[in-house]
Amino acid sequence: MTEHEATSSSEARVILSDADIDRALTRISFEILEANKGVENLVILGIPRRGFPIAQRLAEKIAKTDSDFSIERSLGQLDITMYRDDLRSHPSKTLEPTRIPSGGIHGKNVILVDDVLYSGRTIRAALDAINEFGRPSLVRLAVLVDRGHRQLPIRADHVGKNLPTASDETVRVLISEIDGVSDRVEILQGE
Repeated sequence: MTEHEATSSSEARVILSDADIDRALTRISFEILEANKGVENLVILGIPRRGFPIAQRLAEKIAKTDSDFSIERSLGQLDITMYRDDLRSHPSKTLEPTRIPSGGIHGKNVILVDDVLYSGRTIRAALDAINEFGRPSLVRLAVLVDRGHRQLPIRADHVGKNLPTASDETVRVLISEIDGVSDRVEILQGE
């Protein structure tokens, strides 16, 4: 079973509700603004699938806070499929479009956004993919959930919720734009 397949609600425990996710993203948006000292040179890149809607929401919150932030010039999507080290074992992964903002990423402060940080391999692939599009001044990572169990020395700069998990548990992020249900983060036992 994948992290995002439907199961009965009795098997899943809700860790973050829709309101919890909204509060976490509001906090992360302020952390990003503070760390970046405003919106100058700020670019937000979401990793498909669920990282991109989360990035969109962060961009909207930042734009509401600072009118100088242009979502059109500063929000993008970064497909990492071809940079994954597990492509041979999952050859049927669907490619998503990469959309680099009109201002590019060279010399910018890039915030990578994903839903769950687990082994670190997705972020390693994202760092490789970024190199194809320019050389940012810096790259920071924002995730909704950090569940631990790193296999690579990668950490998030902005975290919605630290969620220590057992390796046999599954963390599932449901986002209304993709899953057609209310936003929530669930943990499933022994998957």
